[in-house]
Amino acid sequence: MAAKPRQKQAEMAAATIDMIGEDLLHNILSKLPAVECAAAACVSRSWNLIITRLLSLPNLSSSLSRNHNLQGAVNEVVEKVLARPIRPQFVIASIGPSFDLQEAHRLITCRFGSRIPVITSISQGIFGKYANINEFEEVQWDTFEDDEAHEDLGIENQGVLLTVGFLPGLTVDLIPLSKTQGNQVLMIDDLVLSIREHSSSHSGSASPMGILLFSDEDTDIKPVLEKLDYAFSTETVIVGDGGSQFLYRGDTAINRSNNKASSSAAVALLFSMDRGKPPGVGETQFHVMLSTGISPIGPAYKAVSVRERPKDYSTWLTAKREAVRESLDGQTILDQIYDELGGHINCPALYVGVTKRRKCSIGQEKPSWINMHEFHEVLRGDEEYLYVHGVGIRSGDSFQFYQAKSDLARVSCNYVSNSFRHLKQDLNYQSDDHTNGNGLDMHNKKSVFGGIMFACCGRGKLFFGEANVDGSPFLENFPGVTFSGTYCAGEIARGDLNSYGQGSQEQNSVRCCLHVFSTVYLVMSYTPALPQH
Repeated sequence: MAAKPRQKQAEMAAATIDMIGEDLLHNILSKLPAVECAAAACVSRSWNLIITRLLSLPNLSSSLSRNHNLQGAVNEVVEKVLARPIRPQFVIASIGPSFDLQEAHRLITCRFGSRIPVITSISQGIFGKYANINEFEEVQWDTFEDDEAHEDLGIENQGVLLTVGFLPGLTVDLIPLSKTQGNQVLMIDDLVLSIREHSSSHSGSASPMGILLFSDEDTDIKPVLEKLDYAFSTETVIVGDGGSQFLYRGDTAINRSNNKASSSAAVALLFSMDRGKPPGVGETQFHVMLSTGISPIGPAYKAVSVRERPKDYSTWLTAKREAVRESLDGQTILDQIYDELGGHINCPALYVGVTKRRKCSIGQEKPSWINMHEFHEVLRGDEEYLYVHGVGIRSGDSFQFYQAKSDLARVSCNYVSNSFRHLKQDLNYQSDDHTNGNGLDMHNKKSVFGGIMFACCGRGKLFFGEANVDGSPFLENFPGVTFSGTYCAGEIARGDLNSYGQGSQEQNSVRCCLHVFSTVYLVMSYTPALPQH
């Protein structure tokens, strides 16, 4: 009998608090940690309605820790991302190479529900806001193979970056890219067909809203990107990390084996429109910007003799200049390029951009021709061959040399910043006090609520001579909005040669999806649903 008076007292207390007004109560509840907020939803019907509305808002929460202890670092970032109400749809974690990947993945997954997709990877560096101070930092690990100490990078390779998101109106699935036995063949068609099936079941469209792709460092992701770019609508956003070590967990896709021979080659975080979304839920949109850091140099060449070396994942080739019949060896070709650069000693990172015309199809579909532009790092040259990293080049493919340039990258970052400024104007973004924890203005029609960055590990402080150049376009235009990023060995983003200043009509049809010395920005915006009358 004593339970009823206590229940009545609790209801009276909740009713008394409700008298302070819905706006103030909304403000109070929005500052509760995620766990306490879930408990508060059980207090009364009015609280439940307010918290349901809070949890229906777009939310991207991120935190960085440099704690030398893995358990301590995970605790810090998890507590920070869950310090405000959020209903996690996905979790992305990046850790330093000194931490154990399997243990980090275990510690992170046990803090989130078993149905929430989680991807944990060892990155080349991280960028984000500290868990204990309101300050952004760019952290790059000193993983250089030379014996030189890079003081600007530091010697401590511990750190954790955690990003958790809820995107209204979208569903999230995790789909791995499998290998056949012996890791010889990538099951790319199976990945494409699975993505189409999942997207169709949620949205009615075979093309999803977006794909975040994480590739294993030993996987040649280029043929995967060729088919993904071919298979899906141009409106589908595809971004990600083209070379890392990762583990994942999902509702239907779980990495059950620790045996590398049976692990997945890549994993796709799939975002699809939810045609079954509740009334009153608005629309989440993705916007992608690319800052390039390389420029073409010298004449165009055409591959003549090509030898692939799968064992060391390299290609040996001779070439000729277009409209010239004489075949050139590697040393002669490099001497011409070094002359363009003003001497070998001043030569920065050097690549060849190869234009490849290939037939492409999915499953039993009729093949179609595609034009792709892919970058290969130049290794060296001698009196026989030019040696480049990677395979897939054929005799007759045309290519041009590219050099990495920090001044060009700065100009490109300024261009991205201007694009963000225009996006902010288009979305009627305003930075004022009427925001949720992500800087989302509740009184505006459209707002940016989060951003994720994938930057080349060759950029950063050593490349620019100062920190946070890559992050500045977003931070300057969207202050107070959640933003985080990782440094990669291959940046994934759909595009064409327009991005590299080659904007002829013919070049517009040449696709480029894996970049070097670039930074990819994924920006998330939200448009609330129209009021129901």
